[in-house]
Amino acid sequence: MTKTTLHSTISGRSDGPALLLLNSFGATKEMWDNQLPMFEAYYRVIRCDTRGHGGSPTPAGPYSFDNFIEDVLAVLDEHGVETVDVIGLSMGGMTALGLGLAVPERINRIVCCAARSDAPEPFVQNWHNRLGMLDDGGIEAVWNGTVGMWLSDETRANRPEQEAALRNSFLKTTDEGYRGCAQALMGLDYLRHLGDMIVPTLFVAGEGDMAAPPAVMKVMADACPNSEYAVVSGAKHIINVDNPDDFAVSIFGFLGLDG
Repeated sequence: MTKTTLHSTISGRSDGPALLLLNSFGATKEMWDNQLPMFEAYYRVIRCDTRGHGGSPTPAGPYSFDNFIEDVLAVLDEHGVETVDVIGLSMGGMTALGLGLAVPERINRIVCCAARSDAPEPFVQNWHNRLGMLDDGGIEAVWNGTVGMWLSDETRANRPEQEAALRNSFLKTTDEGYRGCAQALMGLDYLRHLGDMIVPTLFVAGEGDMAAPPAVMKVMADACPNSEYAVVSGAKHIINVDNPDDFAVSIFGFLGLDG
């Protein structure tokens, strides 16, 4: 297997504990820009673009979550990081769960945001539909069918620069990368393993998220030992952009930070 070297950056406190931020499908590491000053005050912050996204290469598909885990572990090794807290959103949250199950000795805590852990038939069909959009109209057509699920009407009206930034990042996703990641999502199968999780995990849902509804994430939290659960009011799928203040409040205590 050809090694995939992700585009990654490191910032913040050189003497701080490590924090890994994992992006949503269709986003890049810049989706965490709003939180970066907050995290950098406490952590040595590592961000990376998923394969096929942003500045990372696009290996031939299909992909699997095992691929995503291998990619991320290579990033940690590149930066000399042995153990890390992980915050991931959507596909990044799913990858965080995979890391906790596969290499718990390297993961201190997980914050899993706006994610699923299984792939029921309607979920799989949704990705077939989105691949149809990609075939018919390219990545911009997929964006047009996605943004209304990602951000609330209030955010889109009052903070248009946030939508513009996410759009710019989304359009950097390659067609092959999008297809490969969609195929990985269709094979998502972590729910039945969550009872084996030994890493402390916080599940954070967006109140208005239809892609990873609060009820779905509550089932995940209930299945996962030593877990906590929070809901961010009014937020759709990209919780940290849609309601950054309440998102910060929801995770501070779990991470042991001073609020």
